[in-house]
Amino acid sequence: MRAIHPMRAIRPLLRVGPQQPPTPPRLTPLVGALAAALLMTACAVGPQYVAPPVPAVSAWQAPLPHDGDGQSLQRWWAQWNDATLSRLIAVAQETSPSIAQAVARISQARATQTIAGSAGAATVTGSATATRGNAGDGLGAVSRAVASAQAAWELDLFGGNRRTREAADARRGALDAAWHQARVALAAEVAVAYVNLRVSEALLTGYERDAGSRAETSRLTALKTNAGFEAPANAALAKASASEAAARLLAQRADVDLGVKALVALTGLSEPDLRALLASGRAVLPTTLAPLVANVPATVLSQRPDLAAAERELAALVADIGVAEADRYPRLLLTGNIGYGAGRVAGATVTGATWGFGPALSVPLFDAGRRAAAVSLAQARYEEALAGYRATAVRAVREVEEALTQLDAARHRAPELQAALGGYLSFEKAAQARLSAGAGSVLELEEARRAVLGAQVAVLNLERERLHAAISLYRAIGGGWDQTQPKVSENRP
Repeated sequence: MRAIHPMRAIRPLLRVGPQQPPTPPRLTPLVGALAAALLMTACAVGPQYVAPPVPAVSAWQAPLPHDGDGQSLQRWWAQWNDATLSRLIAVAQETSPSIAQAVARISQARATQTIAGSAGAATVTGSATATRGNAGDGLGAVSRAVASAQAAWELDLFGGNRRTREAADARRGALDAAWHQARVALAAEVAVAYVNLRVSEALLTGYERDAGSRAETSRLTALKTNAGFEAPANAALAKASASEAAARLLAQRADVDLGVKALVALTGLSEPDLRALLASGRAVLPTTLAPLVANVPATVLSQRPDLAAAERELAALVADIGVAEADRYPRLLLTGNIGYGAGRVAGATVTGATWGFGPALSVPLFDAGRRAAAVSLAQARYEEALAGYRATAVRAVREVEEALTQLDAARHRAPELQAALGGYLSFEKAAQARLSAGAGSVLELEEARRAVLGAQVAVLNLERERLHAAISLYRAIGGGWDQTQPKVSENRP
């Protein structure tokens, strides 16, 4: 390598006399070395990535709704026939901090991709200096000015830079999938909160009717007691029952308010705006049928964004092994510089050009096992992530099975609970008629009312369980995400 520092090049120019032209460099050995190095860049050390297989599910053990007839999961929320729910999910997607965090992470990954992509490119930097001073050598004040450009290019002999780019690309894919996962999770959270609120409102409506009826019964019983037609014990019972119903009503109103505040936190809407949006469908639950799922066999797990993100992270970790392995081998850097300098001393001005180029080879000789340990560390991280991927796949199968089991159980329990409610309503009607005719008792009516109220609560809670199971299935199947969907800026809930 022949290189001349720009500042050193000025000093010979200060001598008086003819200047000898520089000797042209011999390029043949350098060209040969460069050609050999370029051929070596075709190889990349480290293992080649092979995606792990998604666990195959030949048949689900839980029964499928409607025998598994297909309908796109991407139209999942349209099946719920509830415009308010769809609106709340859309607003939450736009304002959620978790979605914003996912988008910011993707922006970071893009920047990392750019940085990784520049690792194999040549770099060029420029510099300029100007100085004036006295070196104490008898020449007096000396002025110097130098401008130069330096270039460097590392030949990717063992694929370390290529592996770095592969890791950055894979992690970008993982973060894209994580963004979809955040959207699916948020939509499910909003749906759960919305269902809970509507069930609470329906319960509140029932408790309001019950409290009003019991208060009226207490009033009438008190009148009969004062007239001598009812025992004082019956009046006390009716009053206690009315007080119990009033306390239950107050507690349910608080539960409704808490449900509204949960949706405020999820959607970012102000509470007055949210209450206005919710007013039109008060106490009305979504009327979705049993979810129609596209056969749900093995392929369904591949459309879960959390599994896709885990798989992309595995690819990145395999590339990290290659990066660590490449660090154990020599590195070849081609450098060059060109500059122009001017100096003035003792009234004379001299100028001249400088240049230099050549290879720089770095060979690791001894590092006390650091590089080998880095390879082992990268391999251990991959093994850990692979175990996590398999655990995620197992959890995915379990979540689908649980959701299907809950849906099937709700489907079979619903007729029984409806039949029980119908029977208790008939009993309450008969008890009310007997009491009005003077043949029944307040105690009998209260027992009938408790039975009716319990049956109504059970029916509503079962419907809540069914809708929660449908939401769980939505999450377990990946919310309709697939790897062919548009990128972040183009996606919709």
